[in-house]
Amino acid sequence: MTLQRRTVLNLGFAGAATAGASLLGAHQALGESLTGQDIAPFQDAPTDPFAIGVREFAWSRGDRRLTTRIFYPASGDPGGEPTRDAPIADGVFPVCEFSHGLGGNPESYAPLVRPLAAAGFIVPAPVFPTTSSGTEGNIGDVYNGNQSKDVSEVITQTLALNDASGDPFAGRIDVDAGVGVAGHSLGGMTTHGLLTAWPDDRIAAAVPFACVDMGNPAPAVSANVLFVHGDQDPICQYGLARQAYDELPAPKAFLTHLGIGHDEYIWGDANHAATVATYVDWMRWSLYGDTAARDRLAQDAEAPGLVWDAELAISG
Repeated sequence: MTLQRRTVLNLGFAGAATAGASLLGAHQALGESLTGQDIAPFQDAPTDPFAIGVREFAWSRGDRRLTTRIFYPASGDPGGEPTRDAPIADGVFPVCEFSHGLGGNPESYAPLVRPLAAAGFIVPAPVFPTTSSGTEGNIGDVYNGNQSKDVSEVITQTLALNDASGDPFAGRIDVDAGVGVAGHSLGGMTTHGLLTAWPDDRIAAAVPFACVDMGNPAPAVSANVLFVHGDQDPICQYGLARQAYDELPAPKAFLTHLGIGHDEYIWGDANHAATVATYVDWMRWSLYGDTAARDRLAQDAEAPGLVWDAELAISG
């Protein structure tokens, strides 16, 4: 990792697609992953939104406490606040982890966490022990790989619930579809680290929001990667996210918010709806094999102030 990649954060911060015959959509029919491993066919993507449940787990990795809230599709009427320990909806659902940014927590990132759960994903969201709200904000735990390793542990613990006798999630997690990861700012860097310096080969899809380049792509990881970034971001340099994008093989895409800074597209009105639609459809395509979602991506991202770059055909 170069010095340039390590010196980009402002520490005052708190807080037209191409397609071809080799598109990943063919993965559904072939029943095999990009690495050639046999997997089960994709589950059908849900067509209607779900209510949202939430459960909390007191996990850890060594001496690092990893309190994790898992948001998930729940039975009941969609809309409203997540219901603690609600019955899980009928179905089998893929996992898509979310990493908060500096000074945040899973609740503060509700605009990005809840839409995934409502769309049919099990979303573990850890509270990182040194960069969440109420901590001193040790960003070194991102640069030394601790947070990326934390995410891998959370993924392991979440997938294990599928085989936990008597657990409400037993038999309800799609452990064969691969795993999604996403995050913003330090969480975006944590996400990119899982594709590069601290790889996790279970990852099939990633959406780093406002990240910087954390290292060279790891050959062991075959993931569809969508970057989302404001081109006037004063915290995480846009050029370094573009560098990370250029280094990765396809399938990949980049959603640029023109004239926008670090986070207005999350908590403000800067094309938030278009951002969420693109992000959710990226995960639906990648983890459910939903080719209709793939085909909607360019339209999802079609709004004034947005630029969509994509290479959706498999490289090589």
